[in-house]
Amino acid sequence: MKTIAPKPSAAAAIALALALALAGTGSSQAQACLDRRQIQEAVTSGQIMSLDAVLASAGVDSKAEVLNVQVCDQGGRLVYIIGVLTPDGQAQNLVLNAQ
Repeated sequence: MKTIAPKPSAAAAIALALALALAGTGSSQAQACLDRRQIQEAVTSGQIMSLDAVLASAGVDSKAEVLNVQVCDQGGRLVYIIGVLTPDGQAQNLVLNAQ
């Protein structure tokens, strides 16, 4: 009997595609990214803006679903690298100034 594997949901497929795309966003040099604790400390100390503030200042639709977030040093400045799924189903990678 032939076994049919279930199809992944569209959101899971998009999340996987975003994760793979984000993995390739760096240059040929290693990109230093903060872990969750470092991100929280940077927000608390005022070194970077909160994710909500950055998304609002960039005019990102508040209904967009955030799929993943990284804060990385890019050329001497900290940036948010954010994977979002818009309400109309479009996946986007955003690179926004964190400071």
